[in-house]
Parts: sequence; structure tokens; C-alpha cells
Amino acid sequence: MKAKDQSLRNIVLVTGLSGAGKASILRMLEDLDYEVVDNPPLDLFDALIPQSGRRLAIGVDVRSRGFDSGRIVDFLTRARREPDCSAQLLFATADYDVLLRRFTATRRRHPLAGEGGVLRPALEQEAEMLASLRAVADLVIDTSDLPLPDLRQMIEARFSAGAGTMLSVALMSFAYPDGLPREADIVFDARFLRNPHYDEALRPHTGLDADVADYVTADPFFGGFYGHVLGLVQMVLPRFAQEGKKYVTIAVGCSGGRHRSVTVVEALARDLAGNPEIISLRAPIMVLHRELARKGLAACRWAIPPDEAS
Repeated sequence: MKAKDQSLRNIVLVTGLSGAGKASILRMLEDLDYEVVDNPPLDLFDALIPQSGRRLAIGVDVRSRGFDSGRIVDFLTRARREPDCSAQLLFATADYDVLLRRFTATRRRHPLAGEGGVLRPALEQEAEMLASLRAVADLVIDTSDLPLPDLRQMIEARFSAGAGTMLSVALMSFAYPDGLPREADIVFDARFLRNPHYDEALRPHTGLDADVADYVTADPFFGGFYGHVLGLVQMVLPRFAQEGKKYVTIAVGCSGGRHRSVTVVEALARDLAGNPEIISLRAPIMVLHRELARKGLAACRWAIPPDEAS
């Protein structure tokens, strides 16, 4: 087991667009034994820096008294200069249409909405005010289609005890028509492989099923493609860890996000979890099939759980 630095002071600043899940993230951090302070006046930030061995999560957004993104960045910079302090910034976001639906469902008022309560201009103004924070965020989480249990697993992977000292890896499948994952660090395109969608017997199934996986891997070009993908990932992950990167998302896309990309991600999860060099990194590996999760066909799971990684 890797020894954990009990004297390290951990600070997580949580910000983002209203309705994107900041409050939920703060509750999850509280469950991980972080002391949580939501929307303190900016003048109190320096006084909140925790003592040795303590963990603190600070929620900050446009409602905070004296809000100034530049001052928040300055605070983050000062905290990071402390030799025994780990300071990270998490930014929660979501598509405007999703945020509009959430506000409508909860009947909450946006903090920047005027007398007329028009939401979209308020969201756009808020995004502009927070743009400099998003630009320096250590982790941007798009909650548009992210189920709450999957969000919790992402937070646990990143911020559970000892997680700040290790690399956490997410493997994600997705569909290109629904957009690139915003959090992706590396993206592979599997659309050139033969598509099970055009086989009526395979179309209802997914890459989680053996018949689909066999069909995809039988493509004459699969072996060469997958060998290069696996080789690249196995090469860069130790370097990411060496350079101190804390979180990496490797995404594989195809047309529907159901067959080819799922097959490749499942193969990567299996081979990385069985690779001694990757195991030696003590990096938790999470698997998320974005399009399958949206349809309730799959949930986020661990290829290497945090407790085994640490």
C-alpha cells in the first residue's frame, strides 16, 4: 500500500454554472470528510486555509460576496505555492438547454436573472464572468447527461483520501454526433471499423455483448488499430503520472456510441487492468459508456477500484 501524506493540506475550490451540480459536488466532498464552506466572502479565503492534515472544500460562484474571478485565481496561486498544500479548482458546467430545464423543473431563480427572470441571458452572463476560472480549472465536469451515481464515482476517484497523490484514469466511449466529451484529454476515432449497426441481429445489442465484440474485433483492421491505441496509452500513462498529472480521460468515439467505441473501451479496461506496469502506478481506472448511460444500459464502473489502486 502507498503511504499517504497525513500532513498535506488539501483545498478544493468548487465553482461553475448555476444548476450544473455544485451543491451536489460539495455534499459528495463532505461525505469524503472534507470540511465544506459554501459561498464565503472572498475576504475570508486566506483565513480558511486549513491546518496540517485537514481537507477543505470551498464553494464559490457569482453569489459570493465580493465575487471577483481574478482574486479567486490569485488565492489559488498563493495556496499552490505553499509547499505542504494541494489546491485544486473544479468547474461544473452543463449545456444551456439542460440548465434551462433544471431551473424550470425546480422553479429556482437564477442569481443573475433580473426582474423579468429571463434565464438564457443570465446563464450567458454567468459563463462570461466565470470564463477565467474555467480556463485554469484542474477538472471540468460536464453534468449535462451525467447520472448522479456516476458523478459521485468521479468525485470519489479524484478526491478520496490519497487520490490527490495519484493519477486517476477515465475510459469513456461516446457518439460523435452527440459531441466530443469536454473532459477528454486523448480521443480515438473508431468509426472506420465495420459497424454492427447494419447487422439487424446485432443492432439491438451493444459492445458489452460478446457477439458485438466478436464482430468488431474480427474486422481485419481492428488488430492493428487497437495495438497502436493500447501501446500509446500504455506509454503515456506512466509519463502523465511522472509529470504530476492527476486526472486523465481517454475517449473513444464512433457513430452511435453503442458498438465499436464500447468494444474498444472494454478491451482497454481489461488490458490496462492486467498490465503490471499500469498496476504499479496505483491509478484507479473508471469506465464510462456515455451514450449507454444516457439510455440506462450501463453504469459507471471501476476497472481498478480506488481501494485496490491505493
